[in-house]
Amino acid sequence: MTSYLVRRVAGALVILMIISAITFYLFYAVPRDPARAFCGKICQPETLALIRHNLGMDEPLFVQYWHWLAGIFTGREFVQFGECPAPCLGYSFATQEPVFGAIVDRFPVTLSLTLGASVVILAFGIMTGMIAAWKVGQPLDKIASASSVVGASLQIYFVGPLLAFYLVDTLQLIPRPSYVPITENPLDWFTHLLLPWVVLSIIFTANYTRMTRSQMVEQLAEDYVRTARAKGMSSRSVFFRFAWRGAMIPIVTIFGVDLATLLGGAIITEQTFSLHGIGELAVRAVQNTDLPMLLGVTIVGAAAIVLLNILVDVLYAFIDPRVRLS
Repeated sequence: MTSYLVRRVAGALVILMIISAITFYLFYAVPRDPARAFCGKICQPETLALIRHNLGMDEPLFVQYWHWLAGIFTGREFVQFGECPAPCLGYSFATQEPVFGAIVDRFPVTLSLTLGASVVILAFGIMTGMIAAWKVGQPLDKIASASSVVGASLQIYFVGPLLAFYLVDTLQLIPRPSYVPITENPLDWFTHLLLPWVVLSIIFTANYTRMTRSQMVEQLAEDYVRTARAKGMSSRSVFFRFAWRGAMIPIVTIFGVDLATLLGGAIITEQTFSLHGIGELAVRAVQNTDLPMLLGVTIVGAAAIVLLNILVDVLYAFIDPRVRLS
């Protein structure tokens, strides 16, 4: 297990370096000069050159990337901003604030949104799919299957404002979505994020309902399940003790892949409900051609996805005893 984790972490570091390098070099393919945006409409050539020097943009591209990469571990010294302690992701071209500090301030919003939606997806998606498989061919199965098709066709930017209008403005059943730190008031944290969780999870819950149902039906037709039934085990015991474990392996695998999509959905959800998370930073960085902020958000998002995928791989051994990590 230890050697496996070491290999996965080493591979994750390589992946993050590749992602950062690609993002860095693609940024300069955009025909827009961030230094000119700093300088304003009326900009003298010598002023523009000074700004480019202060931003470190007068050096070769690979040197700029190396300085950025080294700053994560050792910190950096900027002419304009002074010392930037490690982990240093630079300063925003648009706001001059430290990138790492901006991400840390907004990361709890995106983390709360993503984790809460994940709980809703796995709980309701798997539960509904298992109920449909338990009652396969019956009206409950048909209702769950039809509902999943409808849910999979909905979009965040359509469902979000619609539910907010009815549940928040008209019926006033829940408060308007916002972020309250869980350390300040756990109940307000839950109630203010409940609607964004539901909206973000609708499409995924529908997909996991269909996936769980199909996997459970397939597992119930396997030889080992028929053998368990032939030995006199009850249908309930066979369903939950044997078939459930086998069905969870592909679901957990796909969930690890869907984490990237879920993070992208969180960005759209943040924009829909005006939540000030990492999604807001990403959109603003693209609009302002803000390379340090764009790189910082990309690296943090990629690191979160890679880390969660490693945790998903480790879960395999606990879900199915046939799986062994060597």
